Amino acid sequence: MTDSSRPAPAAGADAPATGTLSRRLDDLPFTRRHLRVLTGSGIGWALDAMDVGLISFVIAALAVQWDLQRHETAWIASIGFVGMAIGASVGGLLADRFGRRQVFALTLLVYGIATGASALVGGLVALLILRFFVGLGLGAELPVASTYVSEFAPARMRGRLIVILEAFWAVGWTAAALIGYLVIPMSPDGWRWAFLLGAIPAVYALIVRWGLPESARWLERRGRFAAAEAVVREFESAAGRPATASSTRPESPPAIAPTLGARLAALWAAEFRVRTACLWLVWFCVNFSYYGAFIWIPSILVEQGYDLVRSFGFTLVITLAQLPGYAVAAWLIEVWGRRLTLSVFLVGSAASAIVFGTAGSVGMIIGAGMALSFFNLGAWGALYAVTPEMYPTSLRATGSGWAAGVGRIASIVAPLAVPPLLTAGGAPVLFIVFAVFFAVAAAAAWGLADRRGRALDDR
Repeated sequence: MTDSSRPAPAAGADAPATGTLSRRLDDLPFTRRHLRVLTGSGIGWALDAMDVGLISFVIAALAVQWDLQRHETAWIASIGFVGMAIGASVGGLLADRFGRRQVFALTLLVYGIATGASALVGGLVALLILRFFVGLGLGAELPVASTYVSEFAPARMRGRLIVILEAFWAVGWTAAALIGYLVIPMSPDGWRWAFLLGAIPAVYALIVRWGLPESARWLERRGRFAAAEAVVREFESAAGRPATASSTRPESPPAIAPTLGARLAALWAAEFRVRTACLWLVWFCVNFSYYGAFIWIPSILVEQGYDLVRSFGFTLVITLAQLPGYAVAAWLIEVWGRRLTLSVFLVGSAASAIVFGTAGSVGMIIGAGMALSFFNLGAWGALYAVTPEMYPTSLRATGSGWAAGVGRIASIVAPLAVPPLLTAGGAPVLFIVFAVFFAVAAAAAWGLADRRGRALDDR
């Protein structure tokens, strides 16, 4: 693997320079068109985070209202991740076949409707069914959105922009914490109102569908050269630059994976197998620790004797530390590079998890929880930045989607593993286990390619 501590010419790591469209995108300054792509995708990302965050508060409320056992509340969390695992894998394949924007809008619509319908359920079984469909949409949306933004971002700032995109997750999770703190405790039906608020993405999906351009790189790869040229010229116009003359059929290297079967097989070809294995391991470990911890933190605090409102208040304060975590990661990822930034934030997550699990006072709980939020979400930003860069355009969404899908397997297992771990050794044992997973992910991060400052591979 090549360390990219210095920028390279605008070409794929293992391929010659591609058509002028890609080079023109990489040469652009950041414009209002880039901002529109970033915020349009980011708002969808924030709404996704709001949905995932809401379920942690809903679980704590329903455990009391419906007198649920631990294994029943665990399934409320896990069933959504079953849908996410399927959605991430299928969504990536669909995005490489039908386009990034189309799949992005469809996934927002699916999970927005299912979330709103969850407000009407009268029992556990109906809620579990709807949470599965919520997961299908949510699981497909996240890797598609990061792929979409990365294909517009200029090479010199691509990592930073993806971390900023991921930072919208903190905005959404903070919104969920506010809803959990202000809305859910207000009445027995507070959790229903929370789900209704989560249905906003169903409306937003229509805005995304018609308001954002399709990826020019994807259009070029699919042979739609005139459409790709038109998109690039819009960005050049926003930058105040005259359109660069180029052929209507720019010379491009052959696609490394032109069919569905070829895309799946290519993930384990000699060129990609090490990075695929390491990427899947990082995704699995980070998902296990993140969702195991943050889905259960409100419930764990309630079990430790804090009332519902106070535990939700603690969680809100802890959540606020996510934003500076993203900000620092966004700066470091273009200074240190992808691998070092990701590894350092994962090591910080491991140390914070150990302290949080053994915290015995309110000050330690809040301090260690904020540190865990800071490092863990900074690591997420770096992971989403590096993932689309591992693969060429013809299988980029597929590779990102399958990595996320493998990670969602851990998301399924983690909430189910929490109750027996709490029974076996309480919060100290639970968070030591999370720390071990973070440490394994930190080591696996060094098997990834680091493409800081380099153009995407457009094969």
